[in-house]
Amino acid sequence: MAPKPVVEWSTAISHLVLGAVSLHAAVSTAQVSRGAAAGFLLQVLAATTMLAPGLGTHEDCLAGAWVATVIGLPLLAFDFHWCTNGHLMCAGCFIHLLADARLKEEQATCPNCRCEISKSLCCRNLAVEKAVSELPSECGFCLRQFPRSLLERHQKEECQDRVTQCKYKRIGCPWHGPFHELTVHEAACAHPTKTGNELMEILDEMDQSHRKEMQLYNSIFSLLSFEKIGYTEVQFRPYRTDDFITRLYYETPRFTVLNQTWVLKARVNDSERNPNLSCKRTLSFQLLLKSKVTAPLECSFLLLKGPYDDVRISPVIYHFVFTNESNETDYVPLPIIDSVECNKLLAAKNINLRLFLFQIQK
Repeated sequence: MAPKPVVEWSTAISHLVLGAVSLHAAVSTAQVSRGAAAGFLLQVLAATTMLAPGLGTHEDCLAGAWVATVIGLPLLAFDFHWCTNGHLMCAGCFIHLLADARLKEEQATCPNCRCEISKSLCCRNLAVEKAVSELPSECGFCLRQFPRSLLERHQKEECQDRVTQCKYKRIGCPWHGPFHELTVHEAACAHPTKTGNELMEILDEMDQSHRKEMQLYNSIFSLLSFEKIGYTEVQFRPYRTDDFITRLYYETPRFTVLNQTWVLKARVNDSERNPNLSCKRTLSFQLLLKSKVTAPLECSFLLLKGPYDDVRISPVIYHFVFTNESNETDYVPLPIIDSVECNKLLAAKNINLRLFLFQIQK
């Protein structure tokens, strides 16, 4: 084989150095800013991709596998956005950068070139997404490699090592194991031969768990039968406190429901000092009665997503008795699914939700 030209080897060395420096920077900044770390990881990806065409067959395979490993990190998502200068950001990190900027009261910037980024300035890069979908990724069960576009179907339906459950789980069998062992287990499973009394005990426990899950929904249906019900769309707007170190909080304009005037407030991570340094983010809110009442006002209330938002919220019913002396609830959790959903809300200009109020009649 002919020796490689000097220029090609010098280019390869420069890309190697760039990849090593970027990887070190990603590890160093991961605890401080996941967005910046994601940008450095994407720089590693770019440097490695540039190396791939100049290597031999065996090295090409190794480079492709290493790129797939970088892309497969939980930090990175499948959708990619790019800034006005062409630098890539995965969807999860893009939202995280916008949320960080909101928490720090700064303009969100690209982690590579520091140009301004926003939902209107950035767009998805479909070419990169298509290329990523064809890269090999390792199945977490059988450790075989598949294109990313086929991996989800393989893991859910085809992999013989995927974790599955016994068909007798409905009568209490706790077995979990690889799919290829399912037939042997079910043939020897002891649950089908249990006596009626033993099965009744198992079914009673399962019924109790099911009743707890249904209690919330039954409570909602009961509230819908109340005489006085009101709902409205609410918009939380971001504000900053007057402290020396300002903190982000949200507040709605005054609104009228059930012939009373109300306000909603919300805060991030229960107003901890530096929520931008935490990867786990939550929102909590309180309901305030602004009008005067002649008698205690007993209400149930809950927040749901608005008609034009895609945030996932699990409904939770809260209860409070409002008086002139006690006119605001404690801060209660906004029941979003996880920190990713919280970042979606923080990245938006305003938070739009729907409030339901149910007045309890004496």
